[in-house]
Amino acid sequence: MPKTVTTWILVAVAAAIAVLPLLIGSGDHLAEPFSGADGQAEDAVAETHPGYEPWFAPLYEAPSGEIESGLFALQAAIGAGVIGYYFGAVRTRNRLRAGRPPAAGASDAG
Repeated sequence: MPKTVTTWILVAVAAAIAVLPLLIGSGDHLAEPFSGADGQAEDAVAETHPGYEPWFAPLYEAPSGEIESGLFALQAAIGAGVIGYYFGAVRTRNRLRAGRPPAAGASDAG
């Protein structure tokens, strides 16, 4: 299969993964659309143990859900960057040990 066909198939799969959850819907059991696991757990604890007092309070309470989501996305991006850098450094180190020069392009066929 040519590389361009494979690329377009992967783009279509990524788009489907992004769009399908929006089309399927969030369901009636959620307090708000796209609520996170923390909010759902809070609601479940409030239902089962109404007098429960949390042990700890958050260090920083975001003023809105958008800021909280943005900070979470920033945290995920930093983590992905660190992991990507690590794997790139290990791959380059292994290529240099094997006597092969590092690849000049971003992708490598073999």
